[in-house]
Amino acid sequence: MTTPEFELSSKIRGDAVIVKVLGDLDVTTCRQLDETLSAARTNHRQIIIDLSAVEFMDTSSLAVIVSHWKGARAGGGSLSLAGARYQYTRTLWITGLADRIPMYDSVELAVAGSQPAATRGD
Repeated sequence: MTTPEFELSSKIRGDAVIVKVLGDLDVTTCRQLDETLSAARTNHRQIIIDLSAVEFMDTSSLAVIVSHWKGARAGGGSLSLAGARYQYTRTLWITGLADRIPMYDSVELAVAGSQPAATRGD
């Protein structure tokens, strides 16, 4: 049995940092996610987690995301999710968090949605 590939990467886009997740988010990878999000939050107020390449998400990783979402909000920042596919990240919907954490179909929409209204030209 082979272990699925897992990778985290970050890039700056506008005022936000995008954390891209590739592979499964579970008890074995949630610590890496936590460390990556902690590092991102030290330098950026707007965090977007790109879940478009996530094939599984369990409650341990969901707890990490919720913790950072609450911390970002408490600090005057934001955390949003992009590209979450229901069949792989259904825990977001089962727990009701899909209705609370800002979610976008793509990173591009999340970047546009995370910008202040004056920046978007509204």
